[in-house]
Amino acid sequence: MAKVFLPSAIIQLLADIMTQLATSTHSKDHPFPAVLRENRLLNGPGSAKETRHFVIDIEGSGITYLAGDSLGVFPANDPRHVEEVIRALGATGDEPVILPKTDEPLPLREALFGRLSLAGPSRKTLEAFAGRVTDERERERLEELLRPESRVVMMEFLSHRELIDLLEEFPSARFAPAEIVEHLRRLVPRLYSLASSPVCHPREVHLTVAVVRYRTNERDRLGVCSTWLAERVPLYQPVVPVFMSHSHFGLPEDESRDIIMVGPGTGVAPFRAFVQERAAKGSPGRNWLFFGDQRRETDYLYGDEFEDYHRRGVLQRLDLAFSRDQTEKIYVQHRMLENAAELWSWIDGGGMFYVCGDAQRMAKDVDAALHEVIRRGGNLDEEAAAEYVKQMKRDKRYLRDVY
Repeated sequence: MAKVFLPSAIIQLLADIMTQLATSTHSKDHPFPAVLRENRLLNGPGSAKETRHFVIDIEGSGITYLAGDSLGVFPANDPRHVEEVIRALGATGDEPVILPKTDEPLPLREALFGRLSLAGPSRKTLEAFAGRVTDERERERLEELLRPESRVVMMEFLSHRELIDLLEEFPSARFAPAEIVEHLRRLVPRLYSLASSPVCHPREVHLTVAVVRYRTNERDRLGVCSTWLAERVPLYQPVVPVFMSHSHFGLPEDESRDIIMVGPGTGVAPFRAFVQERAAKGSPGRNWLFFGDQRRETDYLYGDEFEDYHRRGVLQRLDLAFSRDQTEKIYVQHRMLENAAELWSWIDGGGMFYVCGDAQRMAKDVDAALHEVIRRGGNLDEEAAAEYVKQMKRDKRYLRDVY
């Protein structure tokens, strides 16, 4: 997909916002105006995915980080979507609005661009529309959706819509610009696991981001932050507001500890940082990585790096699961079970077990496989294996960064 280059006026708006945010101490409330220095596609030609490697310069910020931390990024909405909403409202975009919990007015366009979410309408949004519609058929449809017994239908309806859909589907509901902003959520930062170690990259951070694109309700949808970084952030300009989010998900203090890392897809990001750091420090503990994705030829993220670490003996074990390279789909949990005996020996010897990535399916499947590995290896019944896993969590030997 071709990149969308921002008009100079929008770039200046971003720069002005960043100037206002510049401060000596940087946090979620006072993000640092960082520079995007690299934007590189990781997938090969023919891949069904778009995963990008971003390098963000934090020079001069005073921000420090540890492998395992996450970077908070405040995105901006697509200017095209902002203009769609302004037109649907019958507004010019220059109208002054005051956001909730603030005192100073700002132009509607600026509020929609960088302060408010245009996605994720809620029940309260529908209630606001129901209170404004004048068309009887629109009113009946909204009342049907808002009935208590229609909750499942309403949630399904909302999951396929953004603000622009509601404005077009219920055109008789008229809102003044100052009114519509009261019914929109704030645009919140996105957290990305860092794919770099401060030992190797103290003045920059690396991100591994899956660019989100999908279609619902006959409209193309874009992941707000992922496509903002991929398409609309200009290189070498301080327009990326960031802050550091410190995490429990870190390397063991005892560098002689073995670590087992399960990170398919973009879940591999923190483990790239872990392996970078263990290699740079010459940590004596062994390292085992389970990585998976769709196809080895097109989706082996950082494959050259991991293969080099494996050849050099930094990664003692590297087990791969590419689900679409054979008739039967193979995932990381299958590789765990195939290597259950050795995996148990690492765990029983005090090894740390880390999981990063999809919470809905992958993390649950990996957890089930871990229980089975421990049940087999320790010759335990299911109850005893579950207690062993609980003790690993209490001892902070089983850590998860799932989303």
